Amino acid sequence: MDKPQGWTSHDVVGRMRRLAGTRKVGHAGTLDPMATGVLVVGVNRATRLLTYLVGASKTYTATIRLGQGTVTDDAEGEVVSETIAAAVGEDAVRAAVRELTGEIEQVPSSVSAIKIKGQRAYARVRSGEEVSLPARPVTIYRFDVHEIRRVHGGKLQDVDVTVECSSGTYIRALARDLGSALGVGGHLTALRRTQVGPYSLDQASTLEELAQDLRVLGLDEAGRALFPVRELSATEAVDISHGRKISAGTEDGPVAAFSPEGTLVALLENRPADARALLVFAPGGGTTA
Repeated sequence: MDKPQGWTSHDVVGRMRRLAGTRKVGHAGTLDPMATGVLVVGVNRATRLLTYLVGASKTYTATIRLGQGTVTDDAEGEVVSETIAAAVGEDAVRAAVRELTGEIEQVPSSVSAIKIKGQRAYARVRSGEEVSLPARPVTIYRFDVHEIRRVHGGKLQDVDVTVECSSGTYIRALARDLGSALGVGGHLTALRRTQVGPYSLDQASTLEELAQDLRVLGLDEAGRALFPVRELSATEAVDISHGRKISAGTEDGPVAAFSPEGTLVALLENRPADARALLVFAPGGGTTA
């Protein structure tokens, strides 16, 4: 779905539970309240697929403001530093962006949801603690600069970017680090997620649209989009749905296994000598209704 601004991901799940008439709703890849865009939500049996989306790459469009740092590294936090950024040139911005592209070590924002001794980092910050998180490896596959604009009478600059990155990347931290590299500070003023794994904004519906027509991607269709596909024989479909091993396939990673009728039977794990079910969704030859 296309998450609205101002909603937490938990808020969206609560609304979807009411719309779908079930408690069995979950999401993959939390979005901050300020952010909008693709939030993958699973309903009923589809919630079992969400864990396989957590590690998927993600793409964002964002605006980074140079010249101001905030306590949260985004526009929702108090401004804690301000520097005139008028002298920062486009070449310098693009050079700093290149240094933040590829495999990098990133220190998450101190107001992230990472747990420290059982408590979320943001909760510790709100209680007045100073939080320092260790750097972690992330990959920035693409960091494209589209436009650089002077704002606030030319004292600050806004940089419109597209970022494609690995799971676990904080775009707020990327904004902070870009500003730091340029010596003027920086924070995120806008963030929109445009893709999670195979799912893009083109496929996303707003909450208002879903309230009018609860259109969801079927389990079979979701399985084909997310994983390599193996078409099972009728005998293999029965065997795997009853917990028996079948011959190994050639695909890497989890494999969506389909019955001859086109029903998602299971997710398979290939091993050297055989393949076995990680998850079973439907009896072989049955339906997913």
